[in-house]
Amino acid sequence: MPYLPRTLGKLIDKANRQFPVLMLTGPRQVGKTTLLKSLCDGAGGPSRHYVTLDNPMLLALARDDPALFLQRFPPPVLIDEIQYAPGLLPSIKEFADAHGGKGLFWLTGSQPFHLMQNVSESLAGRVAVMHLQGLSFGERHGNGANSAPFLPDAGTQFAPDVVTSPLQWMFEHIWRGSFPALSQADAPDRDLFYGSYLQTYLQRDVRDLAQVGDLTAFTRFLRSAAARTAQLLNLADMARDVGVAPNTARHWLSVLQASGLVWLLEPYHTNLAKRLVKTPKLYFLDTGLAAYLTEWSSPATLEAGALSGPIFETWVIGEMLKSWWHNGKPAPFYYYRDKDQKEIDLLIVRDGRIFPVEIKKTGQPGKESVRHFAVLEKLGLPIGKGAVVCLAPERLPITPACDAIPAWQIA
Repeated sequence: MPYLPRTLGKLIDKANRQFPVLMLTGPRQVGKTTLLKSLCDGAGGPSRHYVTLDNPMLLALARDDPALFLQRFPPPVLIDEIQYAPGLLPSIKEFADAHGGKGLFWLTGSQPFHLMQNVSESLAGRVAVMHLQGLSFGERHGNGANSAPFLPDAGTQFAPDVVTSPLQWMFEHIWRGSFPALSQADAPDRDLFYGSYLQTYLQRDVRDLAQVGDLTAFTRFLRSAAARTAQLLNLADMARDVGVAPNTARHWLSVLQASGLVWLLEPYHTNLAKRLVKTPKLYFLDTGLAAYLTEWSSPATLEAGALSGPIFETWVIGEMLKSWWHNGKPAPFYYYRDKDQKEIDLLIVRDGRIFPVEIKKTGQPGKESVRHFAVLEKLGLPIGKGAVVCLAPERLPITPACDAIPAWQIA
């Protein structure tokens, strides 16, 4: 299968001309090295050394003698898995300051627990930091170069042919997940892939880098997080379910956040809204891994099961996040919920306006779906175009201020 262009590629090319160091972070196996290697191949400039610190001998050299390491692999160079040798960062800074120039060092890091603090301290002002997640829906279908940050008033961005029923088609994507390896024509068995991924994550990142001793309990915590995707975060319940102290659960949640596996959606606050719920919502960012951890054996059983609605919402939120992150922009996302149980799934705040979004696993959303949008008017907030992201066959108006948007058109 040919290489699928990533949306972030255009921004990396721009940053390479402005900064001496580029740092690409993200979970394991999302395609960081593949993306940077593809840009090396097409750069047309001087050849770039590639070195991975997964190699024990090179890792020992990087740790024991950083200066000699950089003599052996002078810039321009791509250094993979930099988190294993954070002692290289001061030497990279010294080289960049002494020699000048742009695009000298490309670094990848799968696990930023301590990495980003070291980067901030050592390379302040010298590094462009970017974050990569798994393939977006648009990237998977060859539309990566044209992706833009999602807004309800942006019009249709992408309209692939739906060759089967939208429900079955969408849940095949949701169940399989967004890791590039699983999109290849010769993709490995899905369960074998996720089993291996989980083992690698636990052994190399959680045990070694995050220093979590009880991997069995941590795995239970990971499964609990997957089962609670798209729900209000309740760390006390999660700690009780897993059998650990609340402080341990809080630390483990920070591990999952730092690994790029979960994301917290914060509630929207204004001075006028005193009665808003202040608890964040938890989202498990790869729906395939979430489905594997919660033991749904097929797209059909996932769609028919108790996780069906929450995991559809999770997939939509993840795709919207990628549309912003892969364009190098922070996602200005919030949710609304007050103590009267009036809730709006997503508020996108852009240029002083709030764009409300509901997410419904239905093919025929009605005006009832947007009844809570009126709450924003009572709060005096400027409101932009609204949307109900759903399984409708095409984009259609629900009200003059709100459209139904097919989930596959947000990529």
